[in-house]
Amino acid sequence: MLSSQGRHNSAVGFRHSGSMPWLRKLDVVLWGVPLSMVVLAGVLIASTQRQAAYADWHHHWITAGVGIAIALILERIPLKRLQPLLIPLFILTVSSLIAVRLIGTSALGAQRWLSIGGLHVQPSEFAKLTIILLLAAVLERHPVERPVDLLRPMGILALPWLMVFIQPDLGTSLVFGAILVTSLYWSGMPLEWVLLLLSPFLTALLAGLMPWALMIWIPAIGLLAYRSLPWRKIAASTTLTLQGLLALITPWLWLHALKDYQRERLVLFLDPAKDPLGGGYHLLQSTVGIGSGGLWGTGLLQGQLTKLRFIPEQHTDFIFSALGEETGFLGTILVVSGFALLMRRLLQVARHARTDFESLVVIGIASMLMFQVVINIFMTIGLGPVTGIPLPFMSYGRSAMLVNFAALGLCLSVTRQSLAKPTSAW
Repeated sequence: MLSSQGRHNSAVGFRHSGSMPWLRKLDVVLWGVPLSMVVLAGVLIASTQRQAAYADWHHHWITAGVGIAIALILERIPLKRLQPLLIPLFILTVSSLIAVRLIGTSALGAQRWLSIGGLHVQPSEFAKLTIILLLAAVLERHPVERPVDLLRPMGILALPWLMVFIQPDLGTSLVFGAILVTSLYWSGMPLEWVLLLLSPFLTALLAGLMPWALMIWIPAIGLLAYRSLPWRKIAASTTLTLQGLLALITPWLWLHALKDYQRERLVLFLDPAKDPLGGGYHLLQSTVGIGSGGLWGTGLLQGQLTKLRFIPEQHTDFIFSALGEETGFLGTILVVSGFALLMRRLLQVARHARTDFESLVVIGIASMLMFQVVINIFMTIGLGPVTGIPLPFMSYGRSAMLVNFAALGLCLSVTRQSLAKPTSAW
């Protein structure tokens, strides 16, 4: 247990000032990184709309202003006060996802939005926070100590995940998976079990790309199950059977579980030159734009590929390509370093949280943000398929921006409480 002075010193990232009390508890990293990203992104979005008939880049800053207000409110609410609201919040979340299915608005081949008061709201974005809070509450009371304990957290995730997947929104459904796996590991689930939980994805991938590798992979997973699970022989034989069945049905899943455009994205990720003027256009132009920036970039509002709108939807999912062209390699490294600094700070907040619930909420938020950062950047530089995952605080999108700032407010609440009272050992 840390002493009072030790807790005070351990809260790295806070700025102290005797003359201005409001600065004393200002978390420089948790506030500074997101706000810097928002300001920079507003300029980049304006650059992408220089030749557009209608420019709404300033809405990015307006939405961020609303998000800041939400974060300031949530910062002053202890997370324990939110726990009685989790069941109603879950019901509201599922209801909104069902409403999307019934009366939602479609765009770009997906039905993901509800039109409310003339604004398009994306319930799947808000579902991320609901899942994080519910998983934290369940894992605090019922940590995964036996394989059967996985039924609770996976049961919570099942219905929202399914409703999001069939919209279809493969990107957000992957974010749900990242939140689940990270929360399970942080709550104390053995690393071997985490690997077993992730193994079906790699099995399906190998079945489609390198079937010969399954001869090594499946026995290795069976051995891992034998060594780490109870009822060793039964666990190993069951694991081998399930992995084998998954490998056999992967071709059927490829044809029937994925939409045509999702299959196209995965194929073109491996070779975008197969359709340079169609499905591979985004990836090719994005990498060209980033490469054209060189070391220093062309300068803000000076990118020619950005100005001429060579990259569709650049102000949303492909904003990182505008960053690469106009600020160059140094600008992209600075932004990536900023996200790494934010991740480091969130890990510190999670470690110094007073309760397991607060720690799990922060780590769930950290996994949500960082998974999106990695997947989005990999997508824009050609190391991953196009998934439609936005870059936090930078991609244009009202729902995503509000959710990110609400998440920030929850983390700030944890830091505020950890300074006020003794921390619990995690």
